[in-house]
Amino acid sequence: MFDTILIANRGEIACRIAATARRMGIRTVAVYSEADARARHVQACDLAVLIGGPEPKSSYLRADVILEAALRTGAQAIHPGYGFLSENAEFAQACAEAGLVFIGPPAKSIASMGSKSAAKTLMAGADVPLVPGYYGDRQEADFLQEQARAIGYPVLIKASAGGGGKGMRIVESDGEFAAALASCQREAASSFGNPQVLVERYLQKPRHIEIQVFADTHGQCVHLFERDCSVQRRFQKVIEEAPAPGMTPERRAAMGQAAVAAAQAVGYVGAGTVEFIAEPDGRFYFMEMNTRLQVEHPVTEAITGQDLVEWQLRVAAGEPLPLSQDQLHIQGHAIEARVYAENPDKDFLPSIGRLDVLQWPAHVGFQTGPVRVDGGVREGDAITPYYDPMIAKLIVHGKDREQARRRMLHALASVRATGLHTNIAFLGRLMDDPAFVAADLDTGLIPREHERLFPAASPTPDAVLALVSAAVLHHGGLSGSEAAPAPSGRHPAPAQVASPWLLADGWRVGGDYGRTLPLQDAQGNHVHARLRRQGTVWQLAIGEDGAFQAFHWQADGQHPCRLRIRLGDTEARAEAYLQGTRLDLFTDGRRHTLDWQDPIALATGQADDAGGGLTAPMPGKILSVSVAAGDTVRQGQALVVMEAMKMEHTIDAPHDGVVQEVFYAVGDQVAEGVTLIALDEPGH
Repeated sequence: MFDTILIANRGEIACRIAATARRMGIRTVAVYSEADARARHVQACDLAVLIGGPEPKSSYLRADVILEAALRTGAQAIHPGYGFLSENAEFAQACAEAGLVFIGPPAKSIASMGSKSAAKTLMAGADVPLVPGYYGDRQEADFLQEQARAIGYPVLIKASAGGGGKGMRIVESDGEFAAALASCQREAASSFGNPQVLVERYLQKPRHIEIQVFADTHGQCVHLFERDCSVQRRFQKVIEEAPAPGMTPERRAAMGQAAVAAAQAVGYVGAGTVEFIAEPDGRFYFMEMNTRLQVEHPVTEAITGQDLVEWQLRVAAGEPLPLSQDQLHIQGHAIEARVYAENPDKDFLPSIGRLDVLQWPAHVGFQTGPVRVDGGVREGDAITPYYDPMIAKLIVHGKDREQARRRMLHALASVRATGLHTNIAFLGRLMDDPAFVAADLDTGLIPREHERLFPAASPTPDAVLALVSAAVLHHGGLSGSEAAPAPSGRHPAPAQVASPWLLADGWRVGGDYGRTLPLQDAQGNHVHARLRRQGTVWQLAIGEDGAFQAFHWQADGQHPCRLRIRLGDTEARAEAYLQGTRLDLFTDGRRHTLDWQDPIALATGQADDAGGGLTAPMPGKILSVSVAAGDTVRQGQALVVMEAMKMEHTIDAPHDGVVQEVFYAVGDQVAEGVTLIALDEPGH
């Protein structure tokens, strides 16, 4: 076994590998970029080496610098994790030439499976079923469009060299093909350094089912059953579970055998995943093979009781597989949810910023348990535009799917994350969606269930506004209307105060205390909470015309502030976190974010609109600008394409208008919120 390994990655997967290596007594070396100097994975390893600037091409994709770091620190092997150099055949070969073990498959196997087109040709020779499509090398736009017409729309354009949903577009009609192809090729070149694509028939209501395979250098190859990864957004997985709901033993055996055949066809060694598209009638087709450990490997670990990173290390060290096929068994059901810093209401746009609060329910980390959290960031860390915006993976395990689903719901409701947008509330709605509950799964589930998963914004409930009011009063130093419970649950005796002037209860000379709290909810709606205290009794009214109701409140602590209120006949509890004027309230499994507005600022109208301008939704790079000053545009017309986190984002015209000015050019880096284009309505 190795004494020292270098982990050529960052974030949660680097922490995950380090955890198993530590348990096995293996010394670990981290590499990090300038942006990651204080990152969690740097602290998780025994030694850390700076390898370059914040952009991946200047650091985590610098194979020469990483190899030099491994040799200088005495590492015998390099674990690539996933992403970055993990499926780079040249890097695997360079490791071998430098006398280092690449903890993954041989370079030849990576090369064979690295091109989706070449891999499908290879799989056809191994009698693995394929989706009808064009997988060749010709890449002329006109030729590819002819192939699409021959296949029949809708078709899927997909980057040949990559994965993770990047460089993929569904094309519904011939008129959409050219623009979709150009976008795919740009995104593929940016993400993988290779613009080549393939075109295949887009299956209706398909499921994405993948098989975990493992092979050693002694000729053994097994599968560790399947994972269902059908629930996706923007072609990227959101929820993964194992085993696949509704999977029959016969179909599992057939898919497992096909996956093992695929691995053996390329002389595979180590951990790999063979991905299939499955139709409702049970037919399945080879999609691609990922020659690395998958993001979703924890669900396989949960149902098999195996540590797949340990398997990787042992196989790379020349040991045989720990178990044979007949020794592997499925135990219960596991579900993984990817927690992202993103805004689901804005087409899952990544959210950049600082995680002011990040707290998880009781859990284990990087090992199997009822609730597991594999995370690479901590409270106070920043999500930057340089890397994937994943915060963590939340994994649950239960005796069956329903117990696992309920456990996930409870875990999601217990997460506390503030400072930026997250998909936590969306994941909760997804877990509770009737189609997901019934396991009616396919890759189109999220758009099909859009109405349920993206409900229209509703007014903030009065009870929530009452809780916010209590939090603001408590933050201002006032005490509640009655004593807070003691830790044991008993009510303590009233405190004896030497002077009434020391009471922080809102008392005023003359007996009355009144205050109006201007609040703004996440949708930008303004509401006023009117408070008054007459004698010893608090009252609260919502809005300008709302009637006053009896208001009892208790508060304890600051971060979080634990609240309990009764407004009329309604009782509620919450935890509140106040950052400046922003208040995040967690109650009944939901997060409510409101701004406590400064009355002076409201009176002077500080709000600054862009005067009809289009602003950058996030930091990024301008890829294309399709208009110039003086152009007339139509609502929905694509005006600007930006790239952020290796994904393209198209900014459309919100209404008909005339372009007054274009402020940025192709290649410019822009900050979030800057005005890109000044757009006037016709006739203005």
